[in-house]
Amino acid sequence: MDTRKLKYFLAVVDHDGFNRAAEHLLIAQPSLSQTIAGLEKDLGVPLFHRIGRRAVLSEAGRELVGPARLVMRDLDAAQSAVQALRGVRSGRLDIITMPSPGIEPLTSMIAGFTRMHPSVRLNVSAAFTPEEVIESVRTGSTEIGLAGSSTPIRVPGVQVLELERQPLILIVNPQADTFNPGTAIEREDLGGHRLVASQRGSLMRWLVDDALARGVNAEIVVEVAHRTSILPLVLAGVGHAVMPSSWAPTAHKAGLRTLLIEPVSTLDVAILSRKEDLTPAARAFLKVAELHIPAETDPLLR
Repeated sequence: MDTRKLKYFLAVVDHDGFNRAAEHLLIAQPSLSQTIAGLEKDLGVPLFHRIGRRAVLSEAGRELVGPARLVMRDLDAAQSAVQALRGVRSGRLDIITMPSPGIEPLTSMIAGFTRMHPSVRLNVSAAFTPEEVIESVRTGSTEIGLAGSSTPIRVPGVQVLELERQPLILIVNPQADTFNPGTAIEREDLGGHRLVASQRGSLMRWLVDDALARGVNAEIVVEVAHRTSILPLVLAGVGHAVMPSSWAPTAHKAGLRTLLIEPVSTLDVAILSRKEDLTPAARAFLKVAELHIPAETDPLLR
């Protein structure tokens, strides 16, 4: 099977149709259609259903997406390995991350990596659940994934390197800071306060919902999907926010106070990758990641 055909097939998938894919590939649309038709002939099955001007993946097409990505990723790995022998250090590394790990430790790791490998371009995409990260790495859409979970991540066929455990904190609304002096509060202390909360499914939202279920008289005033909105909302006096400790440095720079929430709940952060056939850039990134594992774990987080 011609890998060019797989490349064109994935372009149609990723750009949601033949016209946009042809523009991205800088080829004529009839040429792209002819190539896809040739791939369908090779496989003996239709890969797309043509509905008007739309192209919708068939069942066979959906099954091909993952293997096709792995083939293209393996080809990139082979090319990068040969280039590495010639001393070439350029290339591209695709990473996917959930929001909180995307602040830290990803920022520190990228800073370290780009200092060591300035010619490698990093492409960072977003995920909101560990399952999205796992699927992206497993199918080859990305080589490196950062995920946070309430429990350690274990995935057959995927290499998991545990990085750190981030305790949940309260980012305090300065216009409603009636908490006692100190560095920690109990969950019951949230009673009578207004909260900015992430959507259901996150550990942070679980803590808020658990407190409410236990009779804590707090109020969710805003529920947001985009966590980049949370700090501005706290700064605007809308409410407090429960977030992982990776957000604390940014909150402090904005002049906000943070408090550890007891009993402590932690977000387990891990970096995921395929177990073999990684590009040199991905292997180098994993070495940088290993340097960011704390030598000693805070007893509070054990």
